[in-house]
Amino acid sequence: MVDYSFFTLIHKMKFAICNEVFEGWEIDDSIKLVAETGYDAIEIAPFTLAQYVTEVPVVERRRIRDVAADCGIGISAVHWVLLKTEGMYMTHTDPEVRRKTANYFCELVEFCADLGGEAIVVGSPKQRNLLPGISFEEAWELARETFAPSIKLAEDKGVTICFEPLAPSETDFVNTAEKGIEFIQQFDSEAFKIILDVKAMCSDPKPIPDIIRDSHPNFAYFHANDANLKGPGFGDVDFKPIFAALKEVGYDGFVSVEVFDFEEGPKTIARESLRYMQEASA
Repeated sequence: MVDYSFFTLIHKMKFAICNEVFEGWEIDDSIKLVAETGYDAIEIAPFTLAQYVTEVPVVERRRIRDVAADCGIGISAVHWVLLKTEGMYMTHTDPEVRRKTANYFCELVEFCADLGGEAIVVGSPKQRNLLPGISFEEAWELARETFAPSIKLAEDKGVTICFEPLAPSETDFVNTAEKGIEFIQQFDSEAFKIILDVKAMCSDPKPIPDIIRDSHPNFAYFHANDANLKGPGFGDVDFKPIFAALKEVGYDGFVSVEVFDFEEGPKTIARESLRYMQEASA
């Protein structure tokens, strides 16, 4: 058994926050606020920039990367990658729909690489649900075909695609970390991992720290939120054992705040989520 005790003593968590919390803000203003608040990186939802990543010129992608660098932070990942797109579906029976989706995943890899990002988070429950008459096993094979081209490109670009297990209330395709790991291991690629999301893990009867331990080293990204759809520290989830488990396994990726309820406002969400995570991980 690996002894993580020394790593735990010296390890410092890297914190990020998703930019859609700053709804309506210019991306430069979001980056500056995230940096000023004390985060290490910002996570970008492409729909906040354009309907399709192909509409964001390479020069603009690199400009965003440079703005972040000038502010002293990085771009940790891109997420909500199929939101507001049309005609995309991972498990569709129509080969043309899957081809379009597979090609777009490749575009997302290019987009992420141009931003200097490390990961692509693929949740998109509405674009992977089982279609009528399609079995889970059939959908599994269709999804495998859809991901294959972008995984190869991600290997070449130094980007990690992170498939997200989601709660049964959100999708009927891949609901647990265990099943997600089974899916990604088909490819035997360091460029294809899962992401662990606290909100999603709350639907699993297994304790979250145990999921973290059992999932290492197959996850490459981590979303921090609460079962109530708010940020860490805004609900009942205790993050102290969660951070202890992350340290125990030697996780050195980002812990990124992703919320769905913006009631407290962007500045309060950003500030208080970071404060809580710093205290809980100390």
